[in-house]
Amino acid sequence: MNKSIPSRLPLFIDGDWVQSTTKEWLDVTNPATGEVLTQAPYTTEAEQLQAIAAAKQAFISWRNTPVPTRARIMLKYQALLKEHQEALAEILAEETGKTFEDAKGDVWRGIEVVEHAANIATLLMGETVENVASAIDCYSYIQPIGVCAGITPFNFPAMIPLWMFPLAIACGNTFILKPSEQDPITPCKLAELFEQAGAPKGVLQVIHGDREQVDFLLKDPDIKAISFVGSVPVGRHIYQTGTQYLKRVQAFAGAKNHMVVMPDANKNATINNIIGSSVGAAGQRCMAISVVVLVGEAQSWIPDIQDAMAKIIPGHWKNPQSDYGPLISPAAKERVLGYIETGKKEGADCLLDGSKITVDGYPHGNWVGPTLFANVTTEMSIYTDEIFGPVLCLVNVDHLDDAIKLVNDCPYGNGTSIFTASGAAARKYQHEILVGQVGINVPIPVPLPFFSFTGWRSSFYGDLHAYGKQAVRFYTETKTITARWFDSDIEHAEQANMTIQLK
Repeated sequence: MNKSIPSRLPLFIDGDWVQSTTKEWLDVTNPATGEVLTQAPYTTEAEQLQAIAAAKQAFISWRNTPVPTRARIMLKYQALLKEHQEALAEILAEETGKTFEDAKGDVWRGIEVVEHAANIATLLMGETVENVASAIDCYSYIQPIGVCAGITPFNFPAMIPLWMFPLAIACGNTFILKPSEQDPITPCKLAELFEQAGAPKGVLQVIHGDREQVDFLLKDPDIKAISFVGSVPVGRHIYQTGTQYLKRVQAFAGAKNHMVVMPDANKNATINNIIGSSVGAAGQRCMAISVVVLVGEAQSWIPDIQDAMAKIIPGHWKNPQSDYGPLISPAAKERVLGYIETGKKEGADCLLDGSKITVDGYPHGNWVGPTLFANVTTEMSIYTDEIFGPVLCLVNVDHLDDAIKLVNDCPYGNGTSIFTASGAAARKYQHEILVGQVGINVPIPVPLPFFSFTGWRSSFYGDLHAYGKQAVRFYTETKTITARWFDSDIEHAEQANMTIQLK
């Protein structure tokens, strides 16, 4: 993999890296320094049509490529990703601001999905029943659906593209990737390595742009399925538009994830998990814990949570002492600062205010320090809205039932966790909570790839989720065959064979 970053990012169309003919370019900046790293093109309509046509043509032969051949490409790909993990992490840290360890984790979680895709043969097995009726057998095949597209967010530029295109392609489809315009360098490097792994020409395309390019993909009749991760308003638009044009859509949207803390929980371990899960990656994770619900006597832990959070230091990714990096853009910083001010006006107690944080040597970075609000109520904007920054809200309740009701009344259902020493409390919580991914003494319960990423309610629009068996079903169709063969045909076949031998 070439670690150098070109001054203008190319498109990847029909197996070639080509410069766009567009006259519109977007600066891709380092969020820690404000430095322009490269420019990404707004892909033209003609170039998008070219990418879709190339993917459609490649599908004709790729769908008939033997499944073991597809699996071997994924095996080679995961080996290349492992070999280049640190180099990818350096590029990722430059364009996202993530700490180096966080960036490596971003790449690694994607590698795990590629490893899962390498097991595609067992995931594509159909079903068979012999003698469903007299001398009649019934069996099914799992077949690809065609050209698929993925629209990915800025916060995980390695992991989330790797949620999508490896499984879709392993299933026999072709794929068009439209990464976030805020950090498209890493996805281009992923495509570069995929090409080195032996992916045939046209199986993967990479285009760039924003809403105009996305809407084009949503409406084009040759694209059969759309995968998306992003905010609630955009997710709703993706789902409504894509389904209006009769496509399959899986749209992963926003979240407001709660951690319920019981008074019998391990105090030190719980507080450590609260801090890491709330401000890690500067809070820019759809599975970040942004609300801690303190039950009963656990409310006495507030000073300890404040002390632990005050020790967290944002900084540049090259500084090993940095706990997290900057927000992705000046606009993101201003949005988070606005919520901090709103929280104060709404009457929450601001125990830590990260609004004025500075980082020595990086005056132009999008820094926001760890921010902690106590006595937050469910009517406040800092509770109802997804802030997507290093801001933690503390809510007090008297009983576990109150905590369950509070979480279930929230419209989101991405992730939640409970910290407790009671198996009975944990079981009650996991059974009654209306959230798709539940952690028990685990703060961010993201499933490994042989399960699926299963957000509920307003955190997800669609039916089938990312990776795991559900993703295979999303990217495929099931064909069922019912067959009858007559015993009398055996005699005719034998006679025909004898005739051939006599001749």
